[in-house]
Amino acid sequence: MLPSRHERNRGSGPHGPRSAEGREAPVSTALFDLSGRRALVTGSSQGIGLSLALGLGRAGAAIVLNGRDPVKLDGAVAELRKEGLTVEAAAFDVSDAGAVKAGVDRIEAEIGAIDILVNNAGIQRRAPLEDYPVETWHELMRINLDSVFYVGQAVARHMIARKRGKIINIASLQSEAARYSIAPYTASKGAVKNLTKGMCTDWARHGLQVNGIGPGYFATPLNQALIENPEFDAWLKNRTPAGRWGRVEELQGAAIFLASAASDFVNGQILYVDGGVLATL
Repeated sequence: MLPSRHERNRGSGPHGPRSAEGREAPVSTALFDLSGRRALVTGSSQGIGLSLALGLGRAGAAIVLNGRDPVKLDGAVAELRKEGLTVEAAAFDVSDAGAVKAGVDRIEAEIGAIDILVNNAGIQRRAPLEDYPVETWHELMRINLDSVFYVGQAVARHMIARKRGKIINIASLQSEAARYSIAPYTASKGAVKNLTKGMCTDWARHGLQVNGIGPGYFATPLNQALIENPEFDAWLKNRTPAGRWGRVEELQGAAIFLASAASDFVNGQILYVDGGVLATL
């Protein structure tokens, strides 16, 4: 059984956590400690979002889960609380600008300041581009791109007043490379990459660090159809130097790094976690 966050952080000293023997932990460990911070993770009732929330919580952060389905959110909250983590839920639609502002303001007023934001909410809708429905294009852009702007702006306004904050936008391998039948998704994630750079350019002067994570192919509900396709599964494993699908927990380290003091001078970057796909032809 994994130790709880409280067991891992028990006996922290003024400069960082202490070891079981009472010695202060090395500076390298303290740099990644998120104790005393609060993280809002959008689209976090399952998949990558829930795993990122778990990783940030294990690093010491209090967590606010977000999604549109209160029942699913309650289940996710219960799952993380079993780990001994401090977790709350905030159900609102990240593709609705008014709901976002109200939801973020409510968190700030009733739960506490948001120190870390992970813009994770996203969908996939596959179809040949020549047949892609206009209404589906707009749905995908609202959730994958507009939400990053809405939530990022709403949270940043509070962060700017405090002169500090970490924003992590979930981009994609498809921020750099396209594949048949997902051109709109590729467009949305390419825009997330450049919006991340724009957020950095506007907000770094206020003490914010805005970066992104670009996952490759991970075993998630979003990719279930591909996982179950033997032809695609074989292609992916052959195409990826690591020779396998990613596991969602393998994104946690990147999130902890970008949320922590270890990345205080890292800004406007996308960290690709893809098993080497972008490194090779």
